[in-house]
Amino acid sequence: MVSRMRASAALSVVAGHQTAAAPSLADRIGRLQAQARNLAREHIAALETAMAEVERLSGEIADGGEAYPVGVREIARRLAAECEASGNTIKALAGRT
Repeated sequence: MVSRMRASAALSVVAGHQTAAAPSLADRIGRLQAQARNLAREHIAALETAMAEVERLSGEIADGGEAYPVGVREIARRLAAECEASGNTIKALAGRT
């Protein structure tokens, strides 16, 4: 049987060690918010990259001539213009020009 004195002494040492090293709740919240902002910036950058690729492909199809059906070329032409305009808007809203 474990004596009460040894068990309580062990618990007080562990409890004292954890509180001294633990960051405050406000510090943890601040770090999580900063991490979320950084991840959001990365996500926006990925969207911008994808939109630039869609713009490039759409432009190629729009200028592809007779190999592509007329309706597809027209949609591609509009999509390229929309991606360019939307990409510029996203950059402005995200604070990067």
